[in-house]
Amino acid sequence: MEDVAFRAPASPGQSRGEARTGGEAALRGKIAIWWFLASEIMLFGGLITSFVLARLGGAAGTHEPLNVTVAAVNTFVLLTSSYTMVEAFAAAEHGNRPGMRFFLAVTVLAGLGFLGLKVYEYSGEIAHGFTPGRGGFWSFYYTMTGLHALHVLIGVVVNSALLVMAGAAIRRPYRVELAGLYWHFVDIVWIFLFPLLYLT
Repeated sequence: MEDVAFRAPASPGQSRGEARTGGEAALRGKIAIWWFLASEIMLFGGLITSFVLARLGGAAGTHEPLNVTVAAVNTFVLLTSSYTMVEAFAAAEHGNRPGMRFFLAVTVLAGLGFLGLKVYEYSGEIAHGFTPGRGGFWSFYYTMTGLHALHVLIGVVVNSALLVMAGAAIRRPYRVELAGLYWHFVDIVWIFLFPLLYLT
């Protein structure tokens, strides 16, 4: 009996055999990305838990108010980029190459905008003497937001690669889906960091 467990419907330009192969590759990719995200959850979860315990125990110390306005704008930018990433995958599934390229480009620009605002925020804080060595809070702040910014940069690079290789992404739309899973994770991490660092 033929195994059809991993058969995916053929997208425009795909043969049935290519669709089946793509379905199996998509499954392997999803398993791999979920394992990777699980390790990232433990990484950020450990940092966030350590920070909360340090704040409760007084070890993090006090700190001057952060730039909530810039952080709020960055939150909006990332949430918007999650929507455009969803639209990019939907366009890829339907074989809409121009649509996929457009939404991937918007997502990349949003990621670059987030990083640009973060650099602006860092430069202002450092100029006022708020460096990682200033105290416990600032050590946690730069570690968590810096690590998150690194993940945003990785997402920008991945989405840029998909944008450049749009033809391959259209033939294998699951690649856009996998990149989207990573991007949504990055957004969710920021949703935790924003109130934890800026609103408490």
